[in-house]
Amino acid sequence: MGQLLVLAVLVPLLAFFATLVWQNKNEQPIAWIVRVAKVLNIGLALLFVSWWMLDGLTPVDYQLITLYKSDHFVFALHFYYDEVTAVFSLTGAVLFFLVATFSKYYMHRDQGFKRYFNTILLFSTAYNLIILSGNFETLFIGWEIKGICSFLLIAFYRDRYLPVKNAFKAVSNYRISDVSLMLAMWMMHHLMQQNISFPQLGLAKEMALTTATPFMSLFIVCMMILPAVVKSAQFPFTTWLPRALEGPTASSAIFYGSLSVHIGVFLLLRTHPFWEDMLWAKILIIMIGALTAITATIIARVQPTVKTQIAYSSAAQIGLMFIEIALGFHWLVLLHFAGNAFLRTYQLLVSPSVLNYLVHHQIFHYTAPVHKAVNRWKATLYILGIKEWNLDTLLYRTGWKPFKLLGNLFGFLQHKTFINTMSVIGVFLFIAGYNKPDSFQPGISGMTLLLMAVALLQILFSFSSRGNAITAWRYLLNGHIFILAGILFNAPHIYNIELIFYASGVILAFGLGYYSLKKIERIDKDITLSRFHGYVYEQENTGFLFLLSAMGMLGFPITAAFIGIDVLFTYVRSDQWGLIALLGLSLFFVELAAFRILLRIFFGPHKKLYHPVAFRST
Repeated sequence: MGQLLVLAVLVPLLAFFATLVWQNKNEQPIAWIVRVAKVLNIGLALLFVSWWMLDGLTPVDYQLITLYKSDHFVFALHFYYDEVTAVFSLTGAVLFFLVATFSKYYMHRDQGFKRYFNTILLFSTAYNLIILSGNFETLFIGWEIKGICSFLLIAFYRDRYLPVKNAFKAVSNYRISDVSLMLAMWMMHHLMQQNISFPQLGLAKEMALTTATPFMSLFIVCMMILPAVVKSAQFPFTTWLPRALEGPTASSAIFYGSLSVHIGVFLLLRTHPFWEDMLWAKILIIMIGALTAITATIIARVQPTVKTQIAYSSAAQIGLMFIEIALGFHWLVLLHFAGNAFLRTYQLLVSPSVLNYLVHHQIFHYTAPVHKAVNRWKATLYILGIKEWNLDTLLYRTGWKPFKLLGNLFGFLQHKTFINTMSVIGVFLFIAGYNKPDSFQPGISGMTLLLMAVALLQILFSFSSRGNAITAWRYLLNGHIFILAGILFNAPHIYNIELIFYASGVILAFGLGYYSLKKIERIDKDITLSRFHGYVYEQENTGFLFLLSAMGMLGFPITAAFIGIDVLFTYVRSDQWGLIALLGLSLFFVELAAFRILLRIFFGPHKKLYHPVAFRST
């Protein structure tokens, strides 16, 4: 059965590649490929559940392949199947079957028919990879792919302002969960002195409670809870969920009504053996779940749009699931998950019909409301609900604005003299770090912190820049060079293959992105980041190439940089908090800066008047 688990990932992945070769106007071949994939997917899910039950409900633990191995690091694809996987896989397979069938008719003759099915097939691959993962590395691959698919479907109507803006807002939250998960893997590696699988979490807990410092286990658990809170839109990150419903209704159903939004629940269930005996962790999860359930319920009851009501209602139910997980009611959580997923999918799929009915009913059966005296407390809660508790404003002012202001302080970096100088300095320091003398004492010099701080400042400038896109893109490469130089000065020795993994992926991505931006610049000299340009109208293939380059620049699993970034994390010691904070922030804002350039140059309303101007929202 362990070997057959690979098919659950391969089937939607092969279907994804098969649909890439067809033109958008050929809907029948694409629909036929999707039909075969969804039938095989649900068949495999039923086969696995039946086999697992006949085998006495024994968990399946299977390591597929080792992608990289050194004396201190192992990167392996690992699969694990138990009752949590069984419920999530069967629910996911059925919902994917239903939504894909519905989407064939819902998306008929839509300009993005092929693009839509490409994305949900890739999402199905990522979802199966997450729920079947047997270690953090495998889970993180699916985690990253799922985030990109979500971003693409939120910005599906890419010629409109609000879908593009909200896609960036959602991916900004996703990146918090990505970096948190990387930090959890980093500290777990230092705790166990090796890469571990999920069945070994019980052993890791014993080691954390007996031999490790209390702060080490505290940090790991917090970095496990934070990505779950973000991905499942729990307080205070709840507001990204209704913004993510800007995509097609069918994709909203499978992503934010049923499967994607419950991934945080899966993460807590999977990591439960590590924190099950830590009372403070349970109390924290219960508090987050209860606070989300209360605030989201108040918001859902007063929102005027059906999608927003469904989104906040789903977040409230997931808050209750968090409480159930902390209390140890895991089978109740699994039943709750399946019920909530099917209910929200149904509600979103029928919402257009319900709205149509209600509009007609209101026209022909309208009665004036009876005015009543307004209670002060009810009015207060009503305003808080309408304003969504001002969570968006709070997060912007405390989280994003300070970094934007910091990046704006370095506006002088826009000049060509500075960028060329920083490039030369970065390359020189990289060479110096690579050829450092044996007498150099790594890890205690302020050089590492300085280099990482300079890397972060350049990336923040790229993130906040409103100038030339090519200059901002070059500073992202400079940031990576300074990161590598900092790691070289911090580590006593780094294998050449690990440097090649990191550098090859980043350089390849930078070259592809530089070519794409230069091509746009030859068409129109104006490629500043002060507005949306919408070049995807005329340069769709170039926009796709830049999307690939942006993903490669942040270490997405399409280049060797994905392995390289994971390996380089292990060269930061567990007591180097300043260094890991700077490294985490750098990798966090690299993605946001790269995707901001993508959205500003290629997405949004086209600036030329000879193109139609889309509505601001769907």
